[in-house]
Amino acid sequence: MFAQDRLDAKLVRIERKLDLIMKHLDIADPASEIDLSEVDELLRRGKKIQAIRAYRALRPDASLVEAKETVEARQV
Repeated sequence: MFAQDRLDAKLVRIERKLDLIMKHLDIADPASEIDLSEVDELLRRGKKIQAIRAYRALRPDASLVEAKETVEARQV
């Protein structure tokens, strides 16, 4: 399990670096091109858990933590 934690931490660092590089080069995040209207509608109706599920259905590669953070950031 310890090795998996180390790999997860390393992946997070790599993703941060890629985000910085993309920002520096003014490259749009492909994930931002996903239509999140369903997620937004679920949030408007107060269905946060369903919104997280919908986000993960749109982005199967997203972890539960990433989906939760993204959905929470979209909440108004």
